[in-house]
Parts: sequence; structure tokens; C-alpha cells
Amino acid sequence: MLFNSLDFAIFFPIVFLLYWLVFNKSLGAQNIFILMVSYLFYGWWDWRFLLLIAFSSCIDFLVSKRMDASTNERSRKHFLWLSLGVNLGLLGVFKYFNFFSESFAQAFTLFGQQLDPFTLKIILPVGISFYTFQTLSYTIDVYRRRLKPTDDILIFLAFVSFFPQLVAGPIERAKDLLPQFYQKREFSYTASVDGLRQILMGLFKKVVIADNCAPIVNQIFDNYTDYSGGVLILGAIFFAFQIYGDFSGYSDIAIGAGRMLGFQLTQNFAYPYFSRDIAEFWRRWHISLSSWFKDYVYIPLGGSKGGKWMNIRNVFIIFLVSGFWHGANWTFIFWGGLNALLFLPLLLSNRNRKNTDVVSGDRMLPSFREAFQIALTFTLVSITWIFFRADDLSSAIGYLQRILTTSFFESSLLDVVKPVNLLFIPLIFLLVVLEWVGKNDQHALETLGLTWPRIGRWGVYTVLSLSLVIFSSNEQEFIYFQF
Repeated sequence: MLFNSLDFAIFFPIVFLLYWLVFNKSLGAQNIFILMVSYLFYGWWDWRFLLLIAFSSCIDFLVSKRMDASTNERSRKHFLWLSLGVNLGLLGVFKYFNFFSESFAQAFTLFGQQLDPFTLKIILPVGISFYTFQTLSYTIDVYRRRLKPTDDILIFLAFVSFFPQLVAGPIERAKDLLPQFYQKREFSYTASVDGLRQILMGLFKKVVIADNCAPIVNQIFDNYTDYSGGVLILGAIFFAFQIYGDFSGYSDIAIGAGRMLGFQLTQNFAYPYFSRDIAEFWRRWHISLSSWFKDYVYIPLGGSKGGKWMNIRNVFIIFLVSGFWHGANWTFIFWGGLNALLFLPLLLSNRNRKNTDVVSGDRMLPSFREAFQIALTFTLVSITWIFFRADDLSSAIGYLQRILTTSFFESSLLDVVKPVNLLFIPLIFLLVVLEWVGKNDQHALETLGLTWPRIGRWGVYTVLSLSLVIFSSNEQEFIYFQF
């Protein structure tokens, strides 16, 4: 079930009303109802996915209880490896088996041998990378004795499958989300209205920005040899806004929906395109994944406590693993390695933690230096996105080569799409303005216009709502569903 679909537009209001009007008598009833609608939401794609998530959840529930009860360190470690093996094994089979099989066969061609790779004809379960990491954080924290395992399997199943953030995050830690299932939740008009504002902003990002960038990006990337360097640069910029609108839009809808149900989910994007360097970008982009890798991979590897060579090694491992997490394609691994290379100068000069505040603070406009840093960082990020979007490495390299070797003005954007299909572009600038004004808040509309006359605030809501109606003809799945 897509957030930007008619199905969800019917599903969520019904869930909201039943949750607060019928199942509000007891906490247990609310939790059971959440579990039921979460499984309905996830099974909407394919009911067979439910067997997988239920199996994975039950394994981690039982393993964590046994691990916590045991005083034998060797036994506890065996249980941890059982959880890691089951979860990563399922992820490996469904997501990476064909990649390794094909790569193995291709490697033999270097020695003059031709092998036919054995591949599996299986569907990648939606959101498997997200809920796998969510359950792993639970078992690892229980192993580290930083978290007591829950005794209520229904609450644990609801925690793993919580429908707003199940498919594409944010990746919630058990220590943050699980306790909320034990707390009494009462309806809050203020929280619900704020959640609606964030959902509106998320839908605007997805339906208006991302979905209207998508056909332009597809046309340019699929036929990059037909266009000039200027058009290819615009293609990379459009993809930068497409993936941001798509992914951060999903997070906004998820967080807003969670707030309307009485849950506080983790902020997953903090205006990353206003970053002044690559390190700041990665502190602001997909925050839940970056922090997961930091706590469960980077720090166990030694973090930044060792010498420079260990720091460099750990940084490359994190970025390469992050790239591989995104998909079974060498383009993602190269994308991760390229980000590590861009991060390296900041690490070596000890400037990777320099920009930890909000750019420009409360000032309306950035300084010339800040504007230059933001523009440079956005340019570098957009270059790396070319590898993320391209079908393979040769296409990505060819795309970049054509930018550098062809005339910028041999073709124009009007050779790609009709003028009428470009009418949404001013709304990209509106997105940038709204996010710049709200850059100190959890989401762009959190406090925007609350001190204005009502007509001004509702004017913004009306523009965003009308744009959803006018530019909603290019319905697309969320990009991160494939991860």
C-alpha cells in the first residue's frame, strides 16, 4: 500500500478514527489494533511477505529472551550469532544471492571461462532491509545488556511491523520506540494537527516534486547519449531533488502518521541540501541509517580512537557497506566509495565535525561563504547521485564523460519534455524556500506561519494542497521500496 495512493487515503483515516474512538479504552487494545492494521498494510503487497516478517520477529523475540536469561557468555554469543545468521541470511538470499552469483560468473570470464550464473526467481520483500536492521538493533542491544527484552510478543511484533515506518524507515531503535508501546497514549489535537502538516509536506515532496522529476530523469538517464552536457547536468539536479523528495517525503509522512497515533518517531532528514560539507550532509541525510552504522559497525571497529589509518579504514568500510545496503549493484558500492573519498579530506584535516550547527542560524540569508559551501556540497553530492541512479558503472562513467566532452547547448530541456510538463519547476523553488525558513524545526511546516494571520498560514496550505491535485498524474512507487 503506497502512501500516495487512494488505498492509503481511505485506510489511514479509518485506522485513525477506530484507534481513537473504538480501541482507546485500553493500551492492550490499541497495541493489538496496531499489529492487525500493520500486518494488513504490509500484506497488501503480497501476503507471503507476512510469513517472512513474522518468522524473523519470532526468532528475535525468542533468541533475545534466552540471551538475556543466560549467564554464560559463550551461550549468549551463540544466540546472538543465531539472530545475525537468520536475519542477514534471509536478507542475503532475497537481496544479494543473484548479485553474488552473477559476479562470480563474470569473474571467471577474466580467465577465459564462460559460466552461466544460477539465479533465483524470487521477489524482493518490500522493506526487508529496514525491518531487518530494526530487529538487529534490538538483539544486539539485548546482548550488550543495554536493553531488557520484552515479555510481550504482541508488543514486539507491533514494534517490528509498525506500519508508518515499516517499509522505508526511519529505522527505529528498540530503546526509543519499544517503550512507547507500554505508555498510555491519549489523543492530542495539537500533535494530530502537527502530524497532518508534516504529512502534507511529505506528500508535496513525493507527489509534486519527486514524481514529476521522475519521468524527466528517466528520459535523460535512459538516453544520455542523445543530449548535451547542459541537459545532463539538469538531469543530475532533477534526480537530486527526486530522491530527496521521494525519500524524505516518505519519512515525513511516516513521522506525521506516527505522531497522529501518539508515537514520536526519529527525525530522518534535517535539510541535508543546506549542508556545508560532505560530513555535515551525512549527519543530515538518512539519519537513522547513518547512526545505525555508527553504533553497530563503526564504533565496534574502533571508531576514531585508533590512528589515522584505522580511521580511514573504518570510514571506507562504513561507506562501502552503506552502499551495498542500498542495493545489489556495483554502482551502489562505487557510490559509497566515492562518498568516502569526498569525506577523506575532512577526516585528515580534522574538519569532519566542524559544521554541527544549523547553517546561518536565525539569519534569513546565508553569508557568501555559506552559500558557496552549500552550492559546492550540493554539486559534489549530485555527482555521486549519478552513480546511484545509473543502471551500471559504464553508464555512469559515460554520463559524466558526455557532460565534459559535449557542447552545453546542443540540446535543451525542451528536447526532453513538453513545456507544460515543466510547470512544476517553480514549486521546487517553493520547497527550497519553505525548508530554508523552517530549517531550525523538525519539519518545514512545524512553526511556519503559526504567528501569521490565519489567511497567510492557510494560504500556504492551500497552495501545497492544490499542487497535489494539479501535479498528481505521475504516480510512482517510492524509490527506497527496492532497498
